[in-house]
Amino acid sequence: MSSLQTSLLILGASGDLSKRLLLPGLATLLDVKEDWDVQLVGAGVEDLSDADWKAQVKTSFENAQASKNEEDEGAHDGGERLSERLLDVVAASTYRKADVTDADDLRALLAACDHDPAVYFALPPAVTEKSCAVLKDLDLPSGTRLALEKPFGTDAASAEHLNDVLHSFLPEERIHRVDHFLGRSTVLNLLGLRFANRIVEPLLSSQHVARVDIVYDETLGLEGRARYYDKAGALVDMIQSHLLQVMAVVAMEAPASIDADDLRTQKELVLRAVRPWGGDVVAAGKRARYAAGTIGDRSLPSYVDEDGVDPSLGTETLAQLTLEVANWRWAGVPFTLRSGKALEQQRREIVITFKDSPHVPNGLTGAERPDKLRIWIAPDEMQLELNVNGPGDPYAIDHTSLTTTFNPGRLSAYGEVLAGVLEGDATLSVRGDSAVQGWRVVEPFLRAWRAGDTPLDEYAAGSVGPDSWDNIDC
Repeated sequence: MSSLQTSLLILGASGDLSKRLLLPGLATLLDVKEDWDVQLVGAGVEDLSDADWKAQVKTSFENAQASKNEEDEGAHDGGERLSERLLDVVAASTYRKADVTDADDLRALLAACDHDPAVYFALPPAVTEKSCAVLKDLDLPSGTRLALEKPFGTDAASAEHLNDVLHSFLPEERIHRVDHFLGRSTVLNLLGLRFANRIVEPLLSSQHVARVDIVYDETLGLEGRARYYDKAGALVDMIQSHLLQVMAVVAMEAPASIDADDLRTQKELVLRAVRPWGGDVVAAGKRARYAAGTIGDRSLPSYVDEDGVDPSLGTETLAQLTLEVANWRWAGVPFTLRSGKALEQQRREIVITFKDSPHVPNGLTGAERPDKLRIWIAPDEMQLELNVNGPGDPYAIDHTSLTTTFNPGRLSAYGEVLAGVLEGDATLSVRGDSAVQGWRVVEPFLRAWRAGDTPLDEYAAGSVGPDSWDNIDC
């Protein structure tokens, strides 16, 4: 007998998010949860035949299988043969053309679900909000769960309003505000690194830490996403939605358990304590956008010349905030969050830089570099950089690195997210108050940027960033 019977209803199922991330994530999940009975129902405004839909699902599943094979040593043989189980899910899946803001269409979609549904909104935020406003007046199955993609609202007020709408017909534990970064195995491994040993955790405080940097730089440019990105920018797209959540995991106190209530409460306490560094949003925030340049063998135009971009919006493609977690543990330690596009190299890392040794005995000479703990978010690795005696002169200090690989996990980030949504575990989702608080952290910066108080710097595509920035150890 199946340990879980549920229906996954994807609204916006023919879109890029569903094809590229959700459906492959579902494939990785079903490979692990072999006794789960998951019915797949897709819906969208596009006309798709039954054969076209099944072909789309099958291709997405095959892509997930190909990626898994490539990760297995030498296992990739060029074939992406699906298991009988995945083929059965494909064969049983259905697609319906629907207006997801229409009450009758939503009733029909819910009726097509054989089990209590998990409704995944793979839709623009404005459409998601309209759909939720209609859902609240429908008679929903008792176990209905909702999964909403970022950004959650467009500011603190709209996020609070959307919370009110959702809470009017569903309890918080059945609302999943998706942040796929929290599904990454590296972020999950932070919990073990911090709280399952007595080596690292005692050092993570203002007594020992000089600064914390969380960097997510991409080599990709706009890649045809102007419709969304030109109205969001790097600050909303990445820092507000993702990096603040990563920072909360890095900085939080130990939860009593990793249950949803305990874990999310500790993260929320961090977000409530966040302030602009020095209380000055102009000095603590930087923004820039890319000009024409070359990345590898690719030539990129200036951002303002990309298709669909409105130059008058002044959208940033690189954002950097320096914040303080104003509490007993972290007061006085700068946390810098940075994310941008069209940069020289892909960097996905958390860098904890420790203070200098309070006293180095006279007679020891050599490298004067700070100790650092680096944690990479894909590939899943950790590196501890230390000052130690060198290999030659025993009186000379050298800098060395100790590296280890984290458990990569069995699921993709979206596989982890879907696992929580389908079984009703909100541990990896963002709680409603934290979604609002994330906006409260960035809104002072957004106001300063819209007012033109913070200059919009420029960097060449393929560079490390603006010459006037420190670019965080680039």
